[in-house]
Amino acid sequence: MPIPRNKIKLVYGLIALFTTVNLWLVVSRGWLWFNLLPVAMALVLAAFRRLNHLLLLIVLFTPLSLPLQTIVPGFSFDMNLPTEPLLVGVLLLFLLRMAQKPIVKPGLLRHPVSVALLVYLGWMLLTCLSSTMPVVSLKYWLSKLWFVVAFYFLAFRLLEDPKNFYRFVLLYASGFLPVIAYSWWRQAGYGFFDHRAANFVMYPFFSDHTSYGAMLVFFIPALFVLTRMPELRRRWRLLATLELAVFAVALVLSYTRAAWLSLVVAAAVLPLLLLKVRFRNLLLTAGVVLVALWAFQDVLVEQLSANKQQSSGKLAGHLESMSNISTDASNVERLNRWSSALAMFGEKPLTGWGPGTYMFQYAPFQRTDLRTIISTNSGDGGNAHSEYLGALAESGLPGMLSLAVLVLVVLATAFRRYARTTDPGQRAIILAVTMALVSYFVHGFLNNFLDQDKAAIPVWFFVAVLVALDLQPSDKTP
Repeated sequence: MPIPRNKIKLVYGLIALFTTVNLWLVVSRGWLWFNLLPVAMALVLAAFRRLNHLLLLIVLFTPLSLPLQTIVPGFSFDMNLPTEPLLVGVLLLFLLRMAQKPIVKPGLLRHPVSVALLVYLGWMLLTCLSSTMPVVSLKYWLSKLWFVVAFYFLAFRLLEDPKNFYRFVLLYASGFLPVIAYSWWRQAGYGFFDHRAANFVMYPFFSDHTSYGAMLVFFIPALFVLTRMPELRRRWRLLATLELAVFAVALVLSYTRAAWLSLVVAAAVLPLLLLKVRFRNLLLTAGVVLVALWAFQDVLVEQLSANKQQSSGKLAGHLESMSNISTDASNVERLNRWSSALAMFGEKPLTGWGPGTYMFQYAPFQRTDLRTIISTNSGDGGNAHSEYLGALAESGLPGMLSLAVLVLVVLATAFRRYARTTDPGQRAIILAVTMALVSYFVHGFLNNFLDQDKAAIPVWFFVAVLVALDLQPSDKTP
């Protein structure tokens, strides 16, 4: 069908107008940002016409995203480019469509995971009102919201096509490969077994090796499952095999002890799922273990304090240093952050200091005996190094409990769904997703990254995968 002449003239006119304005801005003002207008318009069009494609594009760019302040130093605020501006647009589009007609199915909103998630976000919003820094807290809450909207609620549109789970994993991993290559290139200059260099060589794509290692572990189970999926074409299985091998080597070279630990715990979950252990029994066992640890805490602290092994380039020594809480600066600083979070909770136990405020408020709560060479006098060195204690300090006891309940409901859903399905493909996906989420939830005791696109996008999407599978009719009577 020929294009009408008047439309051709309109297109040429718009191109001429854009070119003229762009040249004037570049020559007279030195502005280069206007060049991004066609890209922005194309993305807006994609959002309206092909939202699923836009979400997958965001996934590809997530490992490659860069903080705005590394591109424009001294900028008054920070966000990751290009992912977070795109997510803001997705959030606005979601709200616009919801105003016209509901696009979230009632069954999804009634699911226990969704209810727990909404309670978690709802309490966080309430604590924004009582925050010591309301503007900071509201911005923090909005950033949480656009991650959840795009990759939990809208993820169900993606998951209407089951192949989009495989696409998500392969796209994120493919975007990760250049970051790994860049990290290795930088690390080669220091020596691959220089554990100190391993802390920062992935910057600016990842802030440090902890978030980098956490995401490597997160995707290893899913990549392994993809290598075994017969319905995938051979070339995609080969790509998954290559990415799995690269991720495994990168994890070792990252020298991220918390990531190594989380992988071990995630692997321990595998036989529990295969044996169909009831989650209730597992929870009771975990409760007994925690009570025992609390009862013998003095003995444990004495034993841990006797360990003087420092972080090391030798893998065995680096592993042994995980339990050194007396001289290892990284471990002692983590105790400093935890102690500060508990002290902050003691002052504001119900509503906390406000979402996103820990890094601005923890300085006066540092204990002198826990300060290290990496502590800061101004207390501007980052977060609480724990998802759970961070929530406790920022949103009070209800905030921490709502997060803990959300984690438990997600895991209960995983165990229940695995026990009820007999489909091999579904079981493989549930195994991969559960191991990935367990690795992050365990890592969450030692670090917190759910305010960053690198971690938030895959975590919420994998939670959505579990819920989407759970909402399908069971193929086995419980």
